[in-house]
Amino acid sequence: MLTISDKEFKQLADYIKINYGIFLKKEKRTLIIARLSNVLIEHNFTSFNDYFNYVMAEKTGNAISTLINKITTNHTFFMRENDHFNYFRDKILPYLVKTTTNRDLRIWSAGCSSGEEPYTLAMIIDDFLGSEKPLWDAKILATDISSKVLDIALKGVYNNDEIAKIPSIWKLNYFQKLTNDKMVLIDKIRNEVIYRKFNLMDPVFPFRRKFQVIFCRNVMIYFDNETKIKLVNKFYDLTEPGGYLFIGHSESLGRNESPFKYIMPAVYRKEL
Repeated sequence: MLTISDKEFKQLADYIKINYGIFLKKEKRTLIIARLSNVLIEHNFTSFNDYFNYVMAEKTGNAISTLINKITTNHTFFMRENDHFNYFRDKILPYLVKTTTNRDLRIWSAGCSSGEEPYTLAMIIDDFLGSEKPLWDAKILATDISSKVLDIALKGVYNNDEIAKIPSIWKLNYFQKLTNDKMVLIDKIRNEVIYRKFNLMDPVFPFRRKFQVIFCRNVMIYFDNETKIKLVNKFYDLTEPGGYLFIGHSESLGRNESPFKYIMPAVYRKEL
């Protein structure tokens, strides 16, 4: 049976922390072994040290991509933390429609996983704007470090039980039957989301314009406090005055950790 030594775990954990911000606690050792064992067996590695050296030497990036896909937890679902979506619909969209002069919405779903969050936002926007929607540039940027979940998101295909909590009118207007147990989002909604692979630990964020709303929910729970604060300050710099940041309900920002102003649980605003 494969095991991972203290030295091997530290080597792997340090690499993941430095390059992807994810803090692998010692309690995660068993989970890491379970998730990576098949990869080691497939490549005939007998130790995690050999596997790590292979990942570092492999030039195509496929080995690193596989590693990230294996260690990241991409648990999400439609309408997750629904009070956020209600606030976005009832408070933020009316404000943006009233104050945005060029009919340009700039929204970023950071750590979008398999697409449920950005697609929910796209449906809310389409439903809210109605017949005015063609007059707006309302595409949503959705990013993640996992190519595996991005591939799922791009397809826009979900099981019936995965869309069970979606309003019935949305199922009727925005989904088409694919098989008896699967539905696919219509192109009208899928085309409103731009998916990109992106690492939140990259030193430079290549965005030319600031965002009015950033969703980064249940991502920073995997970061230590120092990494979280640095990222939130980057978000602040990338947010328009009067713009909003949404984080997960299991996450929080202390008063001295960010210049964002607290609005409601897990919702913050950059003052005008």
